[in-house]
Amino acid sequence: MARKATEHPDYHYIKVVMTNGTEFTTRSTYGKEGDTLNLDIDPNTHPAWTGGTQQLLDRGGRLSRFNSKFGNLGLGGKK
Repeated sequence: MARKATEHPDYHYIKVVMTNGTEFTTRSTYGKEGDTLNLDIDPNTHPAWTGGTQQLLDRGGRLSRFNSKFGNLGLGGKK
């Protein structure tokens, strides 16, 4: 059985521009040959890629209200 020509997307070279201005060329199915992809989130600095930590800050918000309503039920939650 022969494959259809339309089964695979067009795979071509594009330029990727990081948030700090550095550029590189890669192959992609994004856009068309020679397009530029400008990143909004930089994998060099974003915590999702760098393994950064995120702190839960609750200054009298949802978590405090929940604990004040249901904290006395003794369900074995954090104290």
